[in-house]
Amino acid sequence: MALVEKSGGIEGFVDFMQHRVSLVKSPRSALMLSYAVGVFIFVESSITALIAGAVGKPFCQKYKIPSAKLAFVCDSTSAPISSLIILNGWGALLLGLITTQVSLGVIDVNAIDILIDSVLYNFYAMTALLVTFISIWFNIDIGPMKRAKHVPASIDVIANKSSNMFYMIAPIFLMIIFVFLFLYITGDGNIVKGSGSSSIFYTMLSTLIFTLFYFVSTKNMSLSVWSKTAFSGAVKLVPIALILLFAFAIGSVTTELKTGQYLASLVNENLSIYFLSAVIFVLSSVMAFATGTSWGTFSIMIPVAVPMAVAMDADIALCMGAVISGGIFGDHCSPISDTTIISSMASECDVVEHVKTQLPYALFSGLITIVLFIVFSLKQNL
Repeated sequence: MALVEKSGGIEGFVDFMQHRVSLVKSPRSALMLSYAVGVFIFVESSITALIAGAVGKPFCQKYKIPSAKLAFVCDSTSAPISSLIILNGWGALLLGLITTQVSLGVIDVNAIDILIDSVLYNFYAMTALLVTFISIWFNIDIGPMKRAKHVPASIDVIANKSSNMFYMIAPIFLMIIFVFLFLYITGDGNIVKGSGSSSIFYTMLSTLIFTLFYFVSTKNMSLSVWSKTAFSGAVKLVPIALILLFAFAIGSVTTELKTGQYLASLVNENLSIYFLSAVIFVLSSVMAFATGTSWGTFSIMIPVAVPMAVAMDADIALCMGAVISGGIFGDHCSPISDTTIISSMASECDVVEHVKTQLPYALFSGLITIVLFIVFSLKQNL
């Protein structure tokens, strides 16, 4: 992402959309463009938010759209779409956590089958995407969003017409293609059985090498500039990598302590199976809000939720879907979430304003999600 920004590819894309094809002609189409970018770029949530914000920012200045609205669109598409289309790091993380439960003997099922089934129960991600689309299309402002104001940029952010949009499109297109290619290779011809983590690693490495030859050979940047930009972009990911490392450690400890079985023994006689998935959703939401990380929440709650589901003879996939939904919901509402902060930065919106303006939409989606989990629990157990 750092290399794409440095290359001027984003500016070229904005210029193409605004001046050559004229697809963006109104505030609604401006936000819809960022929404579409957020949906189609599902490789990684932070990349999604950064690109959607970078693409939408010039249009928001032109049509005087509050930056809080753009931040809401970026945040409400990044994590939800990444958790629904799991051919990315999200899928690799979840598959690893499920595989751990299988290897420990907690469940005796195919890890990939459970992962796919749990994604189908990721109700919050689906609801958030739908609510965001409706709010853009019908220009629905609720709560603090009604009072959000447009702040003119101190400098001209309209794209430079000499920029080339292919410096952005080519790497992104290759990332998507490479993910499927390496899933096919690591799965010995079966994409579904491919290694998600390995595929993402090889994809990013291959795309990085491509940008080296492409940007340097076209004299977009020198080898020195490419190296410094790539290094500075990598350094920004170190804190995220450390958080993920500790989250995996906590998840393993939780599993070894049999926390899930203990909680199940406490609630088995007091909590109806009809409300189990809804309660797991709420617990995951609180944890994600407090920690600011959905991935950390997955690592902690899946080793808890799966044994609870097994002990109470509940649907494992539904309970896992509740963990995923709760992690994303709490992450959306948290002011210390990485996607919240990145969406604010990409949109040039104050973090506190972004949290306040997004919260009513997230709460509404969360309420619908709780109802859906109760309804599906009733349907499966009656």
